[in-house]
Amino acid sequence: MEHINEEWDFLTSYIKGLALHFGKNCETVLLDVSNYEEYGSGLIVAIENGHVTGRKVGDTGTNLGLEILKGELNGGDKYNYVTQTADGRMLRSTTMYIRNAEGMPIGCVCINLDITDLMMAEKTIKDTVLMEDSSTEVNEVFVNNINDLLDMLIQQAQEHVQKPVSKMTREDKKKGIEYLDKKGAFLVKKAGERICHYFNISKYTLHKYLDEMKEENQEYQK
Repeated sequence: MEHINEEWDFLTSYIKGLALHFGKNCETVLLDVSNYEEYGSGLIVAIENGHVTGRKVGDTGTNLGLEILKGELNGGDKYNYVTQTADGRMLRSTTMYIRNAEGMPIGCVCINLDITDLMMAEKTIKDTVLMEDSSTEVNEVFVNNINDLLDMLIQQAQEHVQKPVSKMTREDKKKGIEYLDKKGAFLVKKAGERICHYFNISKYTLHKYLDEMKEENQEYQK
């Protein structure tokens, strides 16, 4: 037990060092996942820059951790993947599990770097220095199921708007929804619910946007 406590102390110091190195936009988290049956997921025992996701010591981990602990996902460790907070900020994340001698997960270190402002800066640079692209591109995506296809279309809509959801105005969201409509996204079963969740709007607002776009197209065709 003393050996485990020493490792825990080192990891607490380790995540603090990572946060100091990468700055205030980098959240680092240490979770205890040895008793996930009791807590429903991992339990945060140390966290730096918790404002990035709004979490604190004593809060639980994410659904990803629970899926791994339940054996739904193989391997466990995941590096440099993109996630999104509830308010639409974009994160670049890494999750690494700590295992005991039997190979069972007992802890987890997570790194979540807020890249929202970097994405906005990238857009500004592209708008300023890049010339108009005259080439014709065909963007065909091969997926294994319709849900993956809808996820891809939603991601393409965000790239079309060139802003994360947290920075989108009403017109930006309409632009993204118009893109999805033209790509046939609403033909997917229950697509409206997932699109509403992604853009953080109600079903009423979604239908209002669609009706407005239909009226605008009719006016344009006159």
